[in-house]
Amino acid sequence: MPPKIETNRERTTTSSAEKVPRKSVLREWTEFILTLIVMVFFIRVTTVEAFRIPTGSMEDTLLVGDFLLVNKFVYGIRTPDWIGIPFTKFGFHIPWTRLPGSRDVKSGDIIVFRYPLDRSLNYIKRCVAGPGQSVEVRGKELYVDGRLFPDPPHAKHTNPHPYPPNVRERGIFAPPGSPWNRDYYGPVTVPEGCYFVMGDNRDNSADSRYWGYLKKEDVIGKALVIYLSYNKEVPIHRFYDLIRWSRMTSMIH
Repeated sequence: MPPKIETNRERTTTSSAEKVPRKSVLREWTEFILTLIVMVFFIRVTTVEAFRIPTGSMEDTLLVGDFLLVNKFVYGIRTPDWIGIPFTKFGFHIPWTRLPGSRDVKSGDIIVFRYPLDRSLNYIKRCVAGPGQSVEVRGKELYVDGRLFPDPPHAKHTNPHPYPPNVRERGIFAPPGSPWNRDYYGPVTVPEGCYFVMGDNRDNSADSRYWGYLKKEDVIGKALVIYLSYNKEVPIHRFYDLIRWSRMTSMIH
């Protein structure tokens, strides 16, 4: 076999390649982690976000210990209005906007939103009425536009005995002097740009009956699916019983 003849071009190419510095392992991992963080942040802001159910206000539709994915795209992506250090109050507010969504909030949707009395908290309730609709509760039965709003399949009343009519409940959201309570409420008409929301656990829910109307700008997204659920009452060493396997991947209605 004839000897290989090395040309000047080959020597130049080899020499140039040797001069290119290789990235260190630390730099490669740093770039990967930073890229991953940016991707997760982008998905979290624009598409889906995970939430946990901490209270029983939506029982038995949603249980304490359910972990949800929330669709933030369907109602329109809401750009961030605050920049700062995560999990702290160190930051500042910035102008925000909401991009067009595929549809508006509909009556019956289970939605996640910023709690109007403390926007650092996220709440989850069912929308029962939208702008221009009337809402009334008579003896625990909900009426929207004068028609009975059927209870969702897993909704419940923990107290079968309604409050008496014409007795004002402490903390109720009502015009001055109105003798309303959770079981006899309204009628009210939902203002433009607002929604009336209620928990499926009707007797144990801090909802629009107590703090008023939900503004459209505070809506985060629509509850989509339960991806994990655990029962905190079960000891951790009973791992198989701790997880509610039947609820995992359940669509939320």
